[in-house]
Amino acid sequence: MLGNLGTGLKDAFRRIAGLGVVDREAVEAVVRELQRALLQSDVDVQLVSELSARIREKVLKEKPPAGMTLKEYFIKMLYEELVRLLGAEKGEIELKPQKILVCGLFGSGKTTTIAKLAKWFKVRGLSVGLVACDTHRAAAQEQLRQIASRVDVRFYGEGKSPQDIAKNALRESKEDVLIFDTAGRDALDKELAKELKELGALVKADEVLLVIPADIGQAARRQSEEFNRLVGITGIIITKLDGTARGGGALAAAHVSGARVKFIGVGEKVDDFESYDPKRFVGRLIGYGDIEGLLEKAKSAGVEVDEGKAKRLMEGRFTMDDFYEQLGQMGKMGSLSKVMEMIPGMGQVKIPKDMMEVQEGRMKKWKFIIESMTKEERADPDIIRASRIARIAKGSGTAEADVRALLKSYKQAQKFMKMAKGGKGLKRGPLAALAKQFGAG
Repeated sequence: MLGNLGTGLKDAFRRIAGLGVVDREAVEAVVRELQRALLQSDVDVQLVSELSARIREKVLKEKPPAGMTLKEYFIKMLYEELVRLLGAEKGEIELKPQKILVCGLFGSGKTTTIAKLAKWFKVRGLSVGLVACDTHRAAAQEQLRQIASRVDVRFYGEGKSPQDIAKNALRESKEDVLIFDTAGRDALDKELAKELKELGALVKADEVLLVIPADIGQAARRQSEEFNRLVGITGIIITKLDGTARGGGALAAAHVSGARVKFIGVGEKVDDFESYDPKRFVGRLIGYGDIEGLLEKAKSAGVEVDEGKAKRLMEGRFTMDDFYEQLGQMGKMGSLSKVMEMIPGMGQVKIPKDMMEVQEGRMKKWKFIIESMTKEERADPDIIRASRIARIAKGSGTAEADVRALLKSYKQAQKFMKMAKGGKGLKRGPLAALAKQFGAG
């Protein structure tokens, strides 16, 4: 996530972990690396300068807490400063009946975000209705109707004006959550501000959420401040975080505006949507995972979590059946790379790209291959040699190269899980000083 920013931050933490002595020269080297990563992500220069000054002040002048080395304190403090920069506190939204007004400029991803927001509430047990109050764009209502059908929620669009449509929806609806789509513009003008204010007052909106694309970087501050001043927003949704290097700048800028980021969009699929928690987000950026987010994603995808199997998987003790089942479960939760970055320690391990890109077609082949194995072979794939490979390939209607590819991926998965769990992951990894922060120490 966030490409170069995540790489740059991991490098900064690794540099600290490798220090023999924490002196002024060492601190300056880390600060320069950190500055480079943040500025490349379009974080405001003033914010980067202030963060750098706080780091120097704390590391070089403050005394570490009892029982903590200066190096450990440096790591802990840097983590806390990054959390502060990217939002400080979680943007909460209550799981209760409510009315939500969603606004945003053209190109923000507003309509797609509404689908994701509807699904987010739905999987948490609340009924949802979508209200099409954008009467300015010809295709807006039909687009929202299709979205409502896709996520299986009710659609409201009867009426000539935004106000009429909203009134009809309020009168007819029995859903717990009503989400009102509003008109977009190329820029926030007086006409749009007036319409949004009137709608907000009419529906007595509990939340007014502004959708901002991550690719505008630090310009997110000006946009969120303008909407807040003219409309009065209660929160922000940052979209397209998976497709830009400027996401860090957008998150930092949104936080400085005074409005809290409540959700982030991290992909094109309807499930690529998360409540935003800066602590968990920074944990993933620096390679330390996000177990809470992983469980949320599993729940959203309808994945049943078998704690016994999950524990064996994390320890690198799993059969071929376990391996295939877990890959299938991960596939439901989105791309393998996004899931892996949520697993503590795995973000620090460099996993081959071909292993991360397990296409659906390959999964189907692997199913046939595994079904052609004996019970003994599935329990202990290490016994599979050339003659067995030939027999399995023939029985599954695949090539011997496909069987070998499966065996290679299985062994790589075992290796990397053990690395994350043991020597190079949580326990003795470069970020071990942060283990207690994540409940993993």
